[in-house]
Amino acid sequence: MEPIPETREALRRLGELDDEDLGRDLEDAAAALGRRVPGLVGFSISVLEQDITFTYLTTAVSLAGLDALQYLGGGPCEEAVGTGAVVAVDHEDLLDEGRWLLFAGASAGCGVASTLSLPILAGPDVVGSVNIYGAAADTFTGRHEELAGLFGAWAPGAVTNADLSFSSRLRAAGAVERLEDLAVVDLAVGVLVAAHTISPVEARHRLDLAAARAGVPVVDVARLLVDVGTGR
Repeated sequence: MEPIPETREALRRLGELDDEDLGRDLEDAAAALGRRVPGLVGFSISVLEQDITFTYLTTAVSLAGLDALQYLGGGPCEEAVGTGAVVAVDHEDLLDEGRWLLFAGASAGCGVASTLSLPILAGPDVVGSVNIYGAAADTFTGRHEELAGLFGAWAPGAVTNADLSFSSRLRAAGAVERLEDLAVVDLAVGVLVAAHTISPVEARHRLDLAAARAGVPVVDVARLLVDVGTGR
């Protein structure tokens, strides 16, 4: 498996900041998954707080056009996120239920027949998720504990087949831009800390609150603050 171009670029930029551990960990996970899971299509790992997704795919897979279908017609991953419930279905279940018929048919046509989604926990809190994609309906049968161990995920909380449309790939495409936004926000936090002699945590809270009250993205407020603080 190889990282998609956006993931490769995001990891390159993190490497420039002397943060190379994630890239090595993802490469190791990709190699381990490839050895343990016949018919593997790819996997994504998402970090919730930073809203960044890193995605690896097999070179032969084609998933163009699937990302938008779940947003247009709904899907099991959207339901799992919206309700907080575990959603366990396979491709035949999706077709039988008829709730996401377009979504199920298109995903099968593109070679994704099953998924295994696992939350990553820090104590009681969910801090991320792993979505692993397979070409057969039974790709992950009996493998929950084994694969969860690769990512430090919580196997009993697995959401099986919860993202047949591979919608996390869409989030991965925004990883580079998201990292740039986070850098701007960090600079703005530094400006507030220097100006008001407050902690970084309090500075970020004030920045988020100001953006929420104004009804604008926090990165827009951060850019303005950085411009003012640097005299631009």
